[in-house]
Amino acid sequence: MELGGIKSNPVFSKVEEGIALAKSSGADCILSVGGGSCLDSAKAIAAGGKYTGNLWDCFLNKTAMTEALPIFDIMTLAATGSEMNGGCVITNEAMLQKYSLYGAALYPKVSVINPKLQATVSRDYLVYSASDVIAHSIEGYFTAKVQPEIINLQVEANIKTIIKTTELLLANPDDTEARGDFAWAATMALNGLTHVGTFGLSFPNHMIEHAMGAVCDVPHGAGLSVVMPAWMTWFKERNRPQFERFAKEIFGLNTAEEGIAALKAWFDKIGTPTSLAQLNISGSVLEQVIDTAAKDAVYKQLDDVYTREAIAEIFALAK
Repeated sequence: MELGGIKSNPVFSKVEEGIALAKSSGADCILSVGGGSCLDSAKAIAAGGKYTGNLWDCFLNKTAMTEALPIFDIMTLAATGSEMNGGCVITNEAMLQKYSLYGAALYPKVSVINPKLQATVSRDYLVYSASDVIAHSIEGYFTAKVQPEIINLQVEANIKTIIKTTELLLANPDDTEARGDFAWAATMALNGLTHVGTFGLSFPNHMIEHAMGAVCDVPHGAGLSVVMPAWMTWFKERNRPQFERFAKEIFGLNTAEEGIAALKAWFDKIGTPTSLAQLNISGSVLEQVIDTAAKDAVYKQLDDVYTREAIAEIFALAK
């Protein structure tokens, strides 16, 4: 049986449709052919195929998800790293919640990553993907209270690889070697390797952007390229030495401010948004996004740092 119509920012209503189809057809596994949105939907459907209640309760941590149908995937876009981890992110459009579900059962049995199958990715989604991978890379890099040197080096290699290969692919979409290196960096950024030996890391950029995705349905990478420079500016004094290291190692610059400006300039160069104005988010809609992000901060136990006022300050830097 086939289920089509998976969209960017995959939605729970489509997951519920897939769960019903999996159960009625007696499916014994789930195959995803697509990008991260397709695979995350497949993971949620696989979990729902073995669950008897409302699967969203698992996203809300009201009950545990302990088993799922076997998951297989063929990736036609590299970005989320979902092909080598046990997580998925789904938007409940009725509740305006974009939440994650994690578990060993959601780890794919087999993932096929063939760069030749990713050669037709559009220019927009290439640059959105680059933004997403960089966001996965910097979250722990800047927020972890303990970060081994080998992990710093791994993260920096991921970021430099994404910058280099994105530019190569914008010039020549058929560059299979660059496409393969891009895909590897995307996988490595969120397969857990860059978190080994770290302590106290968090994902505030994703938390904030997920509110944008839930309320405004903006492409995930496009939202992240708006949030990241603003968040970095707001957060930099909490870990200035690491921001100065970022500036030096990634861009050959000296100060935290120069590094942040260089990343924003690179986003502008490749054509992914860097301001809320470019996404047409303002006024009452922005207030709703801020409210949603503040609720998510409470849910994720990050509200000691990310109060509503703090989130509003970050968005003010993104206008």
